[in-house]
Amino acid sequence: MGVVEVGAAVVIVGYVIGRQVRGEALRGRRVVLLPVVLTVVGFGRLGDHGRHVAPADIALLVIGGLLALGIGAGQGSMMRLESRDGGLWGRMPVLGLWLWGGLIVSRVVLMLVAAGVHAHVAASSAPVLMLLGVNRLGQAGIIAMRATALGIPFAAEKDGRPFLADRRRG
Repeated sequence: MGVVEVGAAVVIVGYVIGRQVRGEALRGRRVVLLPVVLTVVGFGRLGDHGRHVAPADIALLVIGGLLALGIGAGQGSMMRLESRDGGLWGRMPVLGLWLWGGLIVSRVVLMLVAAGVHAHVAASSAPVLMLLGVNRLGQAGIIAMRATALGIPFAAEKDGRPFLADRRRG
């Protein structure tokens, strides 16, 4: 299953990078909910296939999570935000690609360290989706704070409703 996880992460990262560099309306579901789903699904996969999460794995996953979160916060800080059509719109400058590179390098280095200390879960592809989700949560937190400070709401969802609107009302 490692190939599937890594393949999914590559597709997700490529998709996200393309959208960010091009610029897009920032909807709450994509900015906030997708990272939560990635994190939860990724976390749930850590113990798959009988893998035992050892203390060394936990330590390295926490370090990796903090790095991913910090890089995500940096990405959120770099994002150019503005109001378009009454909603939040953002674009990552090309310089932001360095942060994506930093995220990838940090993961590779932690995998090598994990392999060296026999932290098999942290050395595997199992944490990739979880750490990608944590990275996106870091970005989402900064974007949400900045948008709030600017007084710009998330762009309307595809159904035209604002993020977190009560769906029972018509």
